[in-house]
Amino acid sequence: MRRRPLLVLISVALAIFLSGVTGLILSGRNEPGATDTVATPTAQASVPADDPRVDEEGDTPEEVGTAYLQAWAKGDLNAMAELLVDVPPEFATLHREFRTAVGADSIVLSSGSVNPTGPNSVELPFTGKWQLKGDEEITYPSVLRLLKSGPSWKVDWLPDVIHPDLQFGGHVVRSPIPGQAPRLATREGEPLPLDSGAEPYVADLMVGAHPGEAGWLAEIQNPGEPAIELLREEGDGPAPRVTTTIDRYIQMSAARALDGVANPAALVAIRPSTGEVLAVADRLGGKGAFQQKFPPGSTFKIVTAAAVLGAGLTTDTQVACPARYQIPNGRLILNYQSRDHGTLSLRQAFAQSCNTTFAQLAVERLTADTLVAEAGRFGFGGDLATGAGGTCGSLTPPGNDDAMAEDSFGQGTVEASPLCMAAMAAAVQNGTWRSPHLLPAAQLPQPMPRELPADVVAALRVMMAAVVTEGTAMNGGLPAGVAGKTGTAEVGQGRPDHAWFVGYQDDLAFAVFVENGGTGAGAAVPVAARFLNAL
Repeated sequence: MRRRPLLVLISVALAIFLSGVTGLILSGRNEPGATDTVATPTAQASVPADDPRVDEEGDTPEEVGTAYLQAWAKGDLNAMAELLVDVPPEFATLHREFRTAVGADSIVLSSGSVNPTGPNSVELPFTGKWQLKGDEEITYPSVLRLLKSGPSWKVDWLPDVIHPDLQFGGHVVRSPIPGQAPRLATREGEPLPLDSGAEPYVADLMVGAHPGEAGWLAEIQNPGEPAIELLREEGDGPAPRVTTTIDRYIQMSAARALDGVANPAALVAIRPSTGEVLAVADRLGGKGAFQQKFPPGSTFKIVTAAAVLGAGLTTDTQVACPARYQIPNGRLILNYQSRDHGTLSLRQAFAQSCNTTFAQLAVERLTADTLVAEAGRFGFGGDLATGAGGTCGSLTPPGNDDAMAEDSFGQGTVEASPLCMAAMAAAVQNGTWRSPHLLPAAQLPQPMPRELPADVVAALRVMMAAVVTEGTAMNGGLPAGVAGKTGTAEVGQGRPDHAWFVGYQDDLAFAVFVENGGTGAGAAVPVAARFLNAL
């Protein structure tokens, strides 16, 4: 600080004492270590050394106050602290809080005239003008209190120096203004179709979704008092979106395909090349399409066929399809309506959905471990990372030939969800099993895709195409290029059978399930036809 000369005119000192000190304007970056601060005091007359306001170091209170404001303008908290009577614990914290909360870029401090308040105390009024990012600013008046502390003038710091409304125990807080609630969107960024059957699934995706911010608010929060708003920055952005993998048009087609189905039913569609769930129309309730498991009936013959193909059979291998097959020392297996197809190719037996053929092949050519392992290739035995939960399928390793035969055509202990069966059809179409998902894959940890044997996949495609061109789905009104497998699953207790149809067309795989709907050909295939013909 400047030292005053020892010889000055008493008259000039008296004039200064009466009129006070003229204004001082300080400006600079409100950041520690800034170098572009400019201090521009107006000309001041000298003060005599014997003036009662001059401390033992030769400084006046206005000089100390000026030095404090200069340090503040520079953001030099250390220099400011050296000029305090004592340094409260919250001194630096509150200064930083205020600067951060309002988003200040620089500050201009304009001082007024010193006002004596006692023999050893004065007040230095000043105006603080914070320049914010952009063209906004905050301006308010405040007071710097100075005391003769021992031999020197010092600043008696209170929180209201930073802002007149700030008190000890208070804080300056910047908080986000909550935005609009996130909205779910299809892959195209459009709203989800109403009453489409996907609502319970996409609702799970909203759990933990942040509503976004519509701006921010800076306010003073003093203990026991209402908050005092300093600054509000309103945003005008759109509501944040949670984008799903659902295709709006495919979802609408799936929902409308179930219209008129009296029984609880579900339709799940998947993109085989990615595993994305393109549609889930669920009239089962309780997210049954993902989480409920049902006996899949003859649609499980896809797994059994893959196992026997892996054991060396081909689509042209001649097999028997009698009306009845007696398991040695076991139960009697019947074809649907006890139909006898004689001897035919494996492709034809699959197309006609011969229970006796697959029961005999499983008993004679497969082991329990082989069948369980083949099911595992298609996701059985695990949960699915969809983003909205989900399970695939399960089966207990068959302990005897009776159990092996029943499991071979999707009865016995075999159960699967519609989601699982759609993923199975997708794996045949693409040659790789992928876990289905409702959110973009980058947002979910995904199991590694499982590539299926190329020769087995090629044969399954031939067999599933035959189901539509010459088998149980031949007269179902399906468009060209569809391959699939029907399933009729017995549920016992005098209830009607479950109806299934799973398949694919190009890069679209699907599963249709109608609970207690009857036959796959009679109840599920017409739903699939309405769905695919609408695309």
